[in-house]
Amino acid sequence: MARRLEPLTLANLDELPVPCRSCVFWELDPVAARQASRNGGTPLEKEAWLSQLLLDWGTAGVVLYVDDSPAGYALYAPAAYLPRIQAFPTAPVSPDAVVLATGRILPRYLGMGLGKILVQAVAKDVLKRGFRAVEAFGDNRWDGPGCVWPTDFLQAVGFAVVRDHPRNPRLRLDLRSAVTWRTEMEAALERLMGAIRPEPARPAPAAVRDTVKRGTELP
Repeated sequence: MARRLEPLTLANLDELPVPCRSCVFWELDPVAARQASRNGGTPLEKEAWLSQLLLDWGTAGVVLYVDDSPAGYALYAPAAYLPRIQAFPTAPVSPDAVVLATGRILPRYLGMGLGKILVQAVAKDVLKRGFRAVEAFGDNRWDGPGCVWPTDFLQAVGFAVVRDHPRNPRLRLDLRSAVTWRTEMEAALERLMGAIRPEPARPAPAAVRDTVKRGTELP
């Protein structure tokens, strides 16, 4: 199966799972979210939030495709753009971290390791931007798809609890010290890129190679 990663933008926002497309759990504070829900304005609020974040900060999410079909996504941003954080008992987030807010893998693609690929893609982008870590809030009582990551999943992909809580611990993935994890992350993403990279062209004759310089740049 061919897989590819694309940044989350307004152009592919509609490809998120139906409940996630219009959900503003993280994007608005609880009071504003309830008001938007009563007014039926959550889809527009989601678009406005994403548009502003893309202008201010850049990429705020990643969508994973399998055979050109959306299979899952992850949403991340600096804490200042996620008002819901203040409602968590284990807030605030560390100032050197970006928040992995939420995400989902569609049911038909579960068990394929795609969740880890999403986290690796987020971590690689965050590291390139100069942040030291990714933090996330877990759910110790997770029993089905929701807006908060299952704690067990976060721990399985390398996060460690930095502030415990019976329901919503805060976890952290330290990118600069997790050398082994980073090596594995880079190798996994290279394999993913290799799976979707076009096959190389046949070698050119020697006379042509001497006069043509070719280069390849990965995204």
